[in-house]
Amino acid sequence: MSSSASNDADKATDKAAGLRVVGHGAPKPPTPVSVQSLPRPGGTRSNSAQRPPVRGSYLRLRHFVIMFSFLLCIVAPSVVSGVYLWTVAVDQYASSVGFSVRREDAGSPTDVLRGLTDFSGSSSTDTDILYEYLQSQKLVSEMDEEIGLRERWSRPVDDPIFALEKDASIEALMEYWDQMVRVSYGTGSGLIEVEVRAFAAEDATLIAETLFEKSSDMINELSAVAREDGIRYTESELAEAEERLKSARETLTKFRNLNQIIDPELDLRSQAGLLANLQAQKAEALIELDLLRKTVREGDPRIEQAQRRLEVIDERIAQERRALGGSSGGRSSGDQDGDQGFAELIGDYERLVVDREFAQEAYISARASHDSALAEARRKSRYLAAYLEPTRAQSAAYPERYTLQVVISLFLFLLWGIAVLVYYSVKDRR
Repeated sequence: MSSSASNDADKATDKAAGLRVVGHGAPKPPTPVSVQSLPRPGGTRSNSAQRPPVRGSYLRLRHFVIMFSFLLCIVAPSVVSGVYLWTVAVDQYASSVGFSVRREDAGSPTDVLRGLTDFSGSSSTDTDILYEYLQSQKLVSEMDEEIGLRERWSRPVDDPIFALEKDASIEALMEYWDQMVRVSYGTGSGLIEVEVRAFAAEDATLIAETLFEKSSDMINELSAVAREDGIRYTESELAEAEERLKSARETLTKFRNLNQIIDPELDLRSQAGLLANLQAQKAEALIELDLLRKTVREGDPRIEQAQRRLEVIDERIAQERRALGGSSGGRSSGDQDGDQGFAELIGDYERLVVDREFAQEAYISARASHDSALAEARRKSRYLAAYLEPTRAQSAAYPERYTLQVVISLFLFLLWGIAVLVYYSVKDRR
C-alpha cells in the first residue's frame, strides 16, 4: 500500500513538471509549448479557447455622418458648380497678339554682316521694360479711359463670378486685368505674346489692338529719349563752338575797323612796293645829280634842284621805313608818334586770324560730331515688330468648363478625405 501510494505521488509530480511517465517511470521528451500558451507580461495566459468572439460588422451612426458629409461637401458643390458653369457662366472669347522690340543698329557700310546681325537683334532691357509696362496701372488706366475696360468687362450682369463690377476701383480692375490678360515673355528669344479675353470677340480684338498701339507708343518714347540723350552733349558742344567762332570773327572785324585795313599783308606788300619804287627813284636822282655835276658849272640851279629832289626822296624813304618798323599808325603816313608799327599790326592781325581759324576748325569738328550723333541716333531707333497680329475669335475658348469642374471636384474630394482621415486618427488615439 505504501509503495503504490509513493508511485502515485511520483507520477503526479512528473505530470506537474510536464513529463509523461511510461512504463517503469522512464521520462519522455517534454511536449512543445504553443506560442499562444506562453504567459503575457501581465501574468495571464492567452489561449485560443479563451479569446472573446469577434463581433459582427454593421453600419453605425458615424458611417451615415461620413456619407452625408461626402454628399454635402463633394457631390452638392460639384453639382452646383457644374450647373453654374454650364448654365450661368458667359462664354469668353480670346484674342492673341505677339510682338518683340527691335533695334535698327546697322554698322558701317563695310561691316555688312555685323550690321545685319544688329538690325535683327533685340534689346533685352527694352523688352523687360515693355513686359513691366504691360502689367502697369498706367496702361490699364489709359486703356480704360480710351476704350472703357470696365464697361466691356462688366456686360454679363448675370455672371457675378467671371464678370467685373461696373463701379470697380482701379485696384479691382488691376486684379481683373491679371485674370483676363495673360502675358507670356520668353527671356531668351525676347518675344512677348499676350492673350486677351472678353465676353465678345470684337471686344477682345479691340483690347488687343489698343494694347499693341500703347506698347508701340511707349517704345517710341523710349527711342526718342535715347535719341535726345545721345545728341544733347553734341548740341552743347556745337553751341559753344558757334559762340567761340562768332566772338573770334567779331574781334577780327573790330580790329579791321579800328586800323582801317582789310588785310595787313596786302598793305605790307603795297608798302614794300612803294619803298622799292622810292629806292629806284633815289638811284635815278643820284645818277642825274652826278651827270649834272660833270656837265655844268658849280652853282647851277639844276644841281640845287636835283639835290632837293634827292633829299625829298630820302625823307620819304625814311618815313616809309619808320612806318614798317614801328612808329606810325595803320597807314604809310608816318605822322602820328606813339602808334604801333606795321610789324606789330601784322602780329596782332595774325594772332586774331589764328584764333578765328582755330574756332572755325572747332566748329567744324563739333558740327561733324553732332551730325554723326544724329545719324547714330537714327540707326539705333527702336520699334515694335509684331510677329502675330491681333486675332479675332470665332468660338469661345473660356471658361474651360470641364477643366474647372474636374479641378473643383478633385479639390473638394482632397479636403473631405483629409478631414475624414484626421477624424479617424483622433478616434483611434482615444
